[in-house]
Amino acid sequence: MQDEKIVELYFQRNEDAIKETERKYSKYLLKIAYSVLGDTSDSEESVNDTYMAAWDSIPPNKPKVLATYLGKITRRISIDIFRRKNSKKRINSQYSLSIDELEDCIKDKSSVEENMENKELAAAISRFLRNLSKESRVVFVGRYYYMDSLKAVAKYTGMSESKAKSLLYRTRISLREFLIKEGFEI
Repeated sequence: MQDEKIVELYFQRNEDAIKETERKYSKYLLKIAYSVLGDTSDSEESVNDTYMAAWDSIPPNKPKVLATYLGKITRRISIDIFRRKNSKKRINSQYSLSIDELEDCIKDKSSVEENMENKELAAAISRFLRNLSKESRVVFVGRYYYMDSLKAVAKYTGMSESKAKSLLYRTRISLREFLIKEGFEI
């Protein structure tokens, strides 16, 4: 079913909207959730919460790109679940690994997650990303937004893991320099 028709079902308050959303996007949303949580059960909980959040937010929201809208909801819910379950310990998930890799680019290492949500920082990172090559941008976003493993990023970009790792390292160094120039304390 086309996204526009699914969104229309939400606006009609037709419960088939959730069924169609699940049919079309469950694998995509589970991938996002699992990248953050590293646990199948928690990922399924996050995706189910995503369907309810979509039901509650459409309407009034009318997403232009349903996949992106749902992906953002899943990511936010998954991060909330991760924080709630792991507030006292660090788990070896792709989320915690990617946050650890970015710590040198952001000042307050104890609350990297909160700093990443800062609107000014997000805007600066977006400006930085617009100036990257497409390849660098895809690798960076795959690793640090979607929290894909290094192996997965290398696979879908068609490069070796060592090249992807090196590219990410150089990009983080450039990001750090960019943020310093933008006035962020590192």
